[in-house]
Amino acid sequence: MSLFLKYSDMWDMDLGGRDRSHEIPHWFGNLAWIVIGGLCKLLFRYRVDNRDRLRAFKGAEGAIVICNHTSFFDVVFMYLAARPSQWVRLMGRDSLFDNAGGLLGQALSRAGAFPVKRDTADMTSIKRAVRMLKNDELVGILPEGTRRGKSNRTPEIHAGVAMVAKMAHVPILPMTVRGVEKIKNKGERVHFPKVTVDYGDPILVTDFNFLPKEERLEGCTWYALRECFALFYQKPVEEVDMVALFPDAKDYAAVFAEHPIPHHTSEELAEAARAKAAAKVEKAAKSATEAREDGKEGGK
Repeated sequence: MSLFLKYSDMWDMDLGGRDRSHEIPHWFGNLAWIVIGGLCKLLFRYRVDNRDRLRAFKGAEGAIVICNHTSFFDVVFMYLAARPSQWVRLMGRDSLFDNAGGLLGQALSRAGAFPVKRDTADMTSIKRAVRMLKNDELVGILPEGTRRGKSNRTPEIHAGVAMVAKMAHVPILPMTVRGVEKIKNKGERVHFPKVTVDYGDPILVTDFNFLPKEERLEGCTWYALRECFALFYQKPVEEVDMVALFPDAKDYAAVFAEHPIPHHTSEELAEAARAKAAAKVEKAAKSATEAREDGKEGGK
């Protein structure tokens, strides 16, 4: 049990993926899940719907889990909903990691989080996320970049989510957390509403290749966020007013109405990933066998 670790070192360690040879120690993350999860269960009576859509990826491939952003509690429930059998490596604003003299950074890092520099093309964080995903880990990202209605910043669609998914060749899994937006509003006391975490169906970046090359990542992220808001408002995706939510972004509603995106299930994609991995192992074994046989022939 390691009590003292440089938290920046933990950003490049593994957590819950295929390779577990150099993992972040689990004790703090498990303790946080028990304590914080217990409190949230008591105070917010939270439940998780359609968690099987997340569980399907366990042991099969990595996935990017995205959520609309209405409260600091979004990331708490993104983390709790995956436990205890999976970990979500949350990508968080870099300034958070220096709070409380670095103690918050230590806590976040031990739970698997890693930083990203806001409003920049932070290639270091992008490469970290890709490495984690290729190790069959889950990475959690909030594509809006800021809490909706809780700051003076206008929520935007950050296409980095689709770029990371494309680089890592993994699906994007939309989710939402309903109720957290009622916990604390400016000038009001703290409330304790019921909270529900809900998962949607996965999305593949390659399904957007019909769009002009310069719009594919933005269009994919727009589509994925619309799925999140459909879960949040509990309404059909066609009824989500993305123009009102993102007035500065291009509206792709007519494009996707004319060119429907294929529907996938988590089980389908997980099975395809397992088959691909098995074929890769079989090919490697066949190549090794042929190499040995060639070696024997050459030694005669």
